[in-house]
Amino acid sequence: MIEELVIRDLGVIAEATLPLGPGFTAVTGETGAGKTMVVTALGLLLGDRADAGTVRLGQPQSSVEGRWVIDPNGLVAERVREAGGDLDGPELILGRTVSSEGRSRAVVGGRSAPAGVLSDLRSALVVVHGQSDQVRLRSAVAQRDALDRFAGPELTEVLGLYQHAFHRWQANQLELDRLAAERDLREREADELRVALALIETVAPQPGEETELTERAERLGNLEELRLGAAQARELLSAEENPDDAPDVIALLEGARRALDRVALHDPAL
Repeated sequence: MIEELVIRDLGVIAEATLPLGPGFTAVTGETGAGKTMVVTALGLLLGDRADAGTVRLGQPQSSVEGRWVIDPNGLVAERVREAGGDLDGPELILGRTVSSEGRSRAVVGGRSAPAGVLSDLRSALVVVHGQSDQVRLRSAVAQRDALDRFAGPELTEVLGLYQHAFHRWQANQLELDRLAAERDLREREADELRVALALIETVAPQPGEETELTERAERLGNLEELRLGAAQARELLSAEENPDDAPDVIALLEGARRALDRVALHDPAL
């Protein structure tokens, strides 16, 4: 049983002595009062990792000391003696210091010892329940498990039958949900296809219309080039006759053909 906890220069605590009684102890207080540091101090005595950030600002080190009453012939006393510690009857003193550089030193029964020895003694000396350690009790699953265990072995067989039936129901429900989702998906796809079909029927496409529209788009997209090529060909074919410098008909036709060939890709009619 832990009887006393002494804390110096740990977090917001400059120095505090906390006497403890047998059984359950609850540490309460306003935010910033130092509750976390009390739990931290106890954790250091039980082998938790040392953190230089917990040393009080401006101090070279923090220290924690705890006093327990134990069975001098029990397992805890035996482990203390194995670590080289001394016992004064049933009283056990544990200590821990943490420097501002992060160095840590553990004391077990008045002798220096590895922090691992404190960890070995932890479960036999005290059990710490933090602020959120019992959140699981709010779970419906945890509550049912506790209730089932409380009912005893008489409920085991009936519980097994119920769980088997419940798992089958869950599997069937999942399968039903999957089938319903697939049905909804097919209905949405059918609706989309009906809308698309209605649009197609409204447009009323004709055979070969796509090719015609493609050619028309090509002509419209290159209208200026087509107009220029046609104008050049027309000019060549309608040139006024000049007796002094009149090209022959074949040359005029060839020039007109070349003018149209340059733009023929944009209009198959050419």
